[in-house]
Amino acid sequence: MIAAHLGALDDDELVRLYPRADAPWLRVNFVSSLDGAVAVNGLSTGLSGADDKRVFRLLRMLCDGLLVGAGTLRDERYRPLTLDPARRAWRGEHGLCAYPRLVVVSATLRLDPAAPALAGAPVRPLILTGPAADPAARRALSAVADLADVPDLATGLRLLHSLGLTQLLCEGGPVLLGSLGGEDLVDELCLTLSPLLAGPGSGRITAGRPHPPRAMTTAHVLTTDEGFLLTRHTRRKGTLPSP
Repeated sequence: MIAAHLGALDDDELVRLYPRADAPWLRVNFVSSLDGAVAVNGLSTGLSGADDKRVFRLLRMLCDGLLVGAGTLRDERYRPLTLDPARRAWRGEHGLCAYPRLVVVSATLRLDPAAPALAGAPVRPLILTGPAADPAARRALSAVADLADVPDLATGLRLLHSLGLTQLLCEGGPVLLGSLGGEDLVDELCLTLSPLLAGPGSGRITAGRPHPPRAMTTAHVLTTDEGFLLTRHTRRKGTLPSP
């Protein structure tokens, strides 16, 4: 396991600590309080800090597709998935398109086509849904996004892989993480621990139906002057990307 101070690492060193895998890979990124809360006043923003946001931006730079649940997209008021010139340049130098693709998971399609994350996306988003989704919502959303019916998340991920989106980053929410864990699809968890006791009221980073525990290996722990701990954990079985 690697232990380091985040402030002592430049961006190239940080990229090596969060490598792209040589096979399809699902990375999950969350922030939590010390007592397990996933949000403060309903939003994750209250748990974050400058160092956490630095890694947040880096992980978006590294992925092919950003996977997010519809509830998180709405509640966190996602903006278009754009990157600054430096991150776009890095992607170009490494043979990647300028922007990752936004992938929204929504069984009901309770989404606003005018939402900035959809209507203002630099790459046409993809929405993974099911056959029971409202036909009127399908028609409205098809103006700004591609829609795909999938029976489960494993099928959805295989579809993404076939589209070249092999390096996936999931930013939640808890129900989506619980569902991904239930199908044993999580290869990596990047968890930031915020130096905060949030108190009762908020849920955990995962929710939904219980599933068997999944063994993980801690790859690194990064400390910060703000008191945050940024951790990276990978599944024990299969090929693991190494720094």
